[in-house]
Amino acid sequence: QVQLVESGGGLVQAGGSLRLSCAASGSIFSTNFMGWHRQAPGKQREMVATISSGGSTYYADSVKGRFTISRGNGKLTVYLQMNNLKPEDTAVYSCRLLVGGAEYWGQGTQVTVSS
Repeated sequence: QVQLVESGGGLVQAGGSLRLSCAASGSIFSTNFMGWHRQAPGKQREMVATISSGGSTYYADSVKGRFTISRGNGKLTVYLQMNNLKPEDTAVYSCRLLVGGAEYWGQGTQVTVSS
Protein backbone atom coordinates (compact mmCIF):
# COMPACT_ATOMS: atom_id res chain seq x y z
CA GLN A 1 0.00 0.00 0.00
CA VAL A 2 1.41 3.36 -1.05
CA GLN A 3 1.27 6.24 1.39
CA LEU A 4 2.30 9.87 1.05
CA VAL A 5 3.02 11.96 4.13
CA GLU A 6 3.39 15.71 3.77
CA SER A 7 4.75 18.38 6.06
CA GLY A 8 5.88 21.98 6.02
CA GLY A 9 2.83 24.13 5.39
CA GLY A 10 1.99 27.17 7.45
CA LEU A 11 1.46 30.92 7.56
CA VAL A 12 4.04 33.30 6.12
CA GLN A 13 4.18 36.93 5.10
CA ALA A 14 4.48 37.93 1.47
CA GLY A 15 8.07 37.68 0.33
CA GLY A 16 8.81 34.89 2.77
CA SER A 17 9.73 31.27 2.21
CA LEU A 18 8.43 27.82 3.08
CA ARG A 19 9.63 24.32 2.34
CA LEU A 20 7.21 21.46 1.81
CA SER A 21 8.21 17.81 2.15
CA CYS A 22 6.50 14.66 0.96
CA ALA A 23 7.68 11.17 1.83
CA ALA A 24 6.36 8.18 -0.09
CA SER A 25 6.37 4.63 1.25
CA GLY A 26 5.20 1.28 -0.03
CA SER A 27 5.83 -0.77 -3.13
CA ILE A 28 6.88 1.85 -5.67
CA PHE A 29 8.56 1.26 -9.01
CA SER A 30 11.76 3.16 -9.57
CA THR A 31 10.26 4.95 -12.59
CA ASN A 32 7.79 7.48 -11.32
CA PHE A 33 6.79 11.11 -11.14
CA MET A 34 6.30 13.04 -7.92
CA GLY A 35 5.03 16.54 -7.57
CA TRP A 36 2.83 19.14 -5.97
CA HIS A 37 -0.56 20.43 -6.93
CA ARG A 38 -2.52 23.18 -5.20
CA GLN A 39 -6.11 24.24 -4.89
CA ALA A 40 -7.26 27.65 -3.72
CA PRO A 41 -10.83 28.28 -2.55
CA GLY A 42 -13.18 28.52 -5.49
CA LYS A 43 -10.51 27.53 -8.00
CA GLN A 44 -9.57 24.35 -9.82
CA ARG A 45 -6.63 22.30 -8.68
CA GLU A 46 -3.49 23.10 -10.64
CA MET A 47 -0.09 21.51 -11.08
CA VAL A 48 2.63 23.50 -9.36
CA ALA A 49 5.77 21.43 -9.93
CA THR A 50 6.66 17.87 -10.93
CA ILE A 51 9.90 15.92 -10.95
CA SER A 52 10.59 12.63 -12.70
CA SER A 53 12.61 9.81 -11.22
CA GLY A 54 15.32 10.85 -13.68
CA GLY A 55 15.38 14.38 -12.33
CA SER A 56 13.49 16.25 -15.06
CA THR A 57 11.44 19.10 -13.61
CA TYR A 58 8.29 20.89 -14.74
CA TYR A 59 6.80 24.08 -13.29
CA ALA A 60 3.67 26.13 -13.63
CA ASP A 61 4.46 29.48 -15.23
CA SER A 62 3.20 31.28 -12.13
CA VAL A 63 5.92 29.78 -9.92
CA LYS A 64 8.92 29.60 -12.26
CA GLY A 65 11.93 31.33 -10.75
CA ARG A 66 10.40 31.25 -7.24
CA PHE A 67 9.77 27.55 -6.49
CA THR A 68 12.21 24.67 -6.74
CA ILE A 69 11.30 21.00 -6.64
CA SER A 70 13.88 18.38 -5.74
CA ARG A 71 14.20 14.78 -4.57
CA GLY A 72 15.90 13.42 -1.52
CA ASN A 73 18.76 10.95 -1.75
CA GLY A 74 16.38 8.03 -1.30
CA LYS A 75 14.37 9.27 -4.33
CA LEU A 76 11.03 8.71 -2.55
CA THR A 77 11.05 12.06 -0.82
CA VAL A 78 10.26 15.23 -2.69
CA TYR A 79 10.72 18.80 -1.54
CA LEU A 80 9.21 22.05 -2.72
CA GLN A 81 11.22 25.12 -1.78
CA MET A 82 8.97 28.15 -2.13
CA ASN A 83 10.61 31.58 -2.12
CA ASN A 84 9.22 35.07 -2.60
CA LEU A 85 5.76 33.84 -1.73
CA LYS A 86 2.77 35.90 -2.80
CA PRO A 87 -0.78 36.07 -1.42
CA GLU A 88 -1.99 34.34 -4.59
CA ASP A 89 0.08 31.30 -3.60
CA THR A 90 -2.35 30.68 -0.74
CA ALA A 91 -3.86 27.21 -1.22
CA VAL A 92 -3.93 23.64 -0.02
CA TYR A 93 -0.86 21.95 -1.45
CA SER A 94 -1.06 18.22 -2.12
CA CYS A 95 1.67 15.80 -3.00
CA ARG A 96 1.03 13.49 -5.95
CA LEU A 97 2.79 10.29 -7.01
CA LEU A 98 2.30 8.84 -10.48
CA VAL A 99 3.65 5.34 -10.91
CA GLY A 100 2.69 2.35 -13.02
CA GLY A 101 -0.39 4.11 -14.37
CA ALA A 102 -1.78 4.78 -10.90
CA GLU A 103 -1.79 8.00 -8.95
CA TYR A 104 -1.67 8.57 -5.23
CA TRP A 105 -2.30 11.71 -3.21
CA GLY A 106 -1.23 13.03 0.14
CA GLN A 107 -3.67 14.52 2.62
CA GLY A 108 -2.76 18.12 1.73
CA THR A 109 -1.13 20.91 3.70
CA GLN A 110 -2.32 24.49 3.99
CA VAL A 111 -0.08 27.32 2.84
CA THR A 112 -1.29 30.82 3.69
CA VAL A 113 0.55 33.94 2.55
CA SER A 114 -0.47 37.20 4.17
CA SER A 115 -0.05 40.55 2.45
